[in-house]
Amino acid sequence: MPTDVAETAPRDPASPPSRPRGRGIYLLPNLFTTGGLFAGYFAIIAATQGRFDDACIAIFVAAILDGVDGRVARLTNTQSEFGVQYDSLADLISFGLAPSLVMYHWALASMRLDGVTAGKVGWVIAFLYAACAALRLARFNSQVNQVDKRWFIGLASPAAAGLLASFVWTCFALGYEGATLRYLALAVTAVAALLMVSRVRYFSFKGGGPRHDRMPFLSVVVVLAVLAAIAIDPPVVLLTIFGLYALSGPAYAGYRRLRRSPATEVSP
Repeated sequence: MPTDVAETAPRDPASPPSRPRGRGIYLLPNLFTTGGLFAGYFAIIAATQGRFDDACIAIFVAAILDGVDGRVARLTNTQSEFGVQYDSLADLISFGLAPSLVMYHWALASMRLDGVTAGKVGWVIAFLYAACAALRLARFNSQVNQVDKRWFIGLASPAAAGLLASFVWTCFALGYEGATLRYLALAVTAVAALLMVSRVRYFSFKGGGPRHDRMPFLSVVVVLAVLAAIAIDPPVVLLTIFGLYALSGPAYAGYRRLRRSPATEVSP
């Protein structure tokens, strides 16, 4: 049986024994994933205490950490199947359960003011959002190597969570009570849930290959302008961004359907 050269070569008695290569670097991306999981869990706790602004901020912190952990894994060449599965489970908490419970405690729980049936509708819609987030993540994992990297099929769960969190944060900052806007909150939650499991395509901002790895100068200017706007009024600007992004998918689908429709009317 062939053996490695390192096993057959004589070892210098004066040299210290060789040690297996450490794998501590694999902790780095998983630490960011754990941080995102912690932020999502904190959002749930804050929502139960009525601290909805803190809960929404925690969801956005989880979204930032979710974007960092994958990049860190690629830069350090520490991708692993464990990391992929752990990231999906953390995303389910941070972008599935946390937004649905924040919305439920802020507004959907008030549906019971309209009767027992309406109260059940409130928590069912909250559950629908969490279930659609789980389905969206499962579909993404099963089709990750079969779809165009430039597009998401269905609204990505971090974007859906950003839509719900920015909606609650904006209304809370403006002094609106969740009970007053409970039907609007119900509609926003249901639409976000259905968009996640739809076949609508959304631009992923990932580019189409190595030639897109470098960001154009204009893109840098746009990013800086967006960050400046967010610093001025975070909840309103974030709601505008995520609202427009959620509408971009159906708008683009409608545009494509109009282009495919016959240009001339059929004569009777």
